[in-house]
Parts: sequence; C-alpha cells; structure tokens
Amino acid sequence: MTIEYTKRKPNRYKDFDYSQDGAYFVTICAKDRKEIFASIEIGEVSCSLRLTRVGEIIENEILLLSQVYDEVCVDCSVIMPNHVHMLIGIYGDWRYDVNGRLQAAPTVSRMIGQWKRAISIKVGYSVWQKSFHDHIIRNNYDYQQIAEYIEYNPERWTEDCLYNGETIKTDGKKPPVSLF
Repeated sequence: MTIEYTKRKPNRYKDFDYSQDGAYFVTICAKDRKEIFASIEIGEVSCSLRLTRVGEIIENEILLLSQVYDEVCVDCSVIMPNHVHMLIGIYGDWRYDVNGRLQAAPTVSRMIGQWKRAISIKVGYSVWQKSFHDHIIRNNYDYQQIAEYIEYNPERWTEDCLYNGETIKTDGKKPPVSLF
C-alpha cells in the first residue's frame, strides 16, 4: 500500500532575493495556533493586550533583532495571542565582517528561523508552527496599509482569521473589520 502525501505549496517567490534592501511583512504563528503569547480584552473604549511570559520573551527577541543584524530594523510589530506580526526592513544589504570579507545580509527565512530558535531555547520548547508567512512590501502605500494593520490588529482581534473565540469582550460590540 502506497501512502500519498500532499505536497506543500512553496510560500516564497522562487527567484526573489530575500536578503536585498526592502521591507517585509512577516506573520509567525504559534504551534497549533494556541493562544500562549498574550491575552486581549476588548472594552467599550479601549483594548488591553497582556503578554504572557512567552510573549515577553518574544518581545525581547524582537528588540534584539536589529542588534543581532546591523542591517535589519523592525519598524513595527505586534504580539497577538497566537501569532506575531512584524514589519521588517533590510537596509544596506552588503557589509564587511571583522576580517574584511564581504558578507551578504541574512535572508528573511534565515533571520526568522534563528529568531524562532532563540525563543524556543529560552522558553524550553518549540512554540512555533512550521515556517511563516511573508509579504514583500512593494511601495509606500503598501507599507502604510500594513503598518496601520499591525497597529490596530489587537482592536480587530475578533475579526482576525486566526481568532479562536477566547477573547474577553466587555462591551458586546464588534471591533472594526480588518483590512486584510
């Protein structure tokens, strides 16, 4: 008896250099989409996001990304209950190492893989789903739309495709519908 496996669709552009200067929107999900990073309480006037211990480790590692990679800047980010969004810029795709050798900037995949491993080591187990989703930012309008999406994502949590119904709503009103 032969077992047939579904072939995963590639989630990166085949001929695109993911280490070149540019901005990238990255979404990384928790393993089994469990809500282990934060909790959200949506009130009548405001929204409260509280990070768990794992969420605090993630937050610290987001801050360290631009220290680990000189040419990388996390322009904005949000840690949601079961996923993380980051708008990452790679600026200055070539540099010289301490020995004077020309070094390429890291690819987005390499950088996110190392970032996920660092968090899993600090937590003590893997908290991540395999791979991640990325979107190459094409222009300033695209950048502004995604930055706004990230900023307002907690208020729109109950409309998010990754929402599983565990958020506390205190006013009975639905938040605005997500742009993405």
